[in-house]
This record gives sequence, C-alpha cells and structure tokens, in this order.
Amino acid sequence: MEKNVGGYDRIARFVVGPILVVVGFAAFGGLLTLAAGTVGLALAAVALLVGIVFVTTATIQKCPLNAALGLNTYREREETESIDPETGRAA
Repeated sequence: MEKNVGGYDRIARFVVGPILVVVGFAAFGGLLTLAAGTVGLALAAVALLVGIVFVTTATIQKCPLNAALGLNTYREREETESIDPETGRAA
C-alpha cells in the first residue's frame, strides 16, 4: 500500500488521536464518565481504538479507509535545487 496520509490530515490525526487515547484510558480508569454502565465502557473502548488507529495511520502514513475511498492527502517532496555539501549553498 502506498502512502496516502499527509498534510493537514496527518496533523489532525496526530492531534485528535492522542486525545482520544487519553479519554479512553481515563474512562476505563474511572477518571471520566462518558455514559453510565455498559454504554460508557463501549464508548471508552471505541475512543481508545479510534485514537490508536489515528496515531498509527498518522505515523505510517497509510490508511486503508483512505485507499478504499480513493483519498490521497500525501504529497511527495520535490527536490527543486541541490545544495553544495562543501559550501552549504544552493548550487
């Protein structure tokens, strides 16, 4: 699978993912209540799972859902000019 996660998509995953992971752990630890009973545990599990998926897809820059939907936010960098290693200046 080719890289298909980049730019603002990747940044959003790196921001939202850890927040969801913390919310999931806090809900499981009893520090945060998402809902009463089994529904709360289910929401905590979903938040934790989605957070882990977001962090993982942002890190490896590959998302199966993006591929299935035909989305690609990854852009390869183009080398427009070379730098002389001796002087450190553009050649």
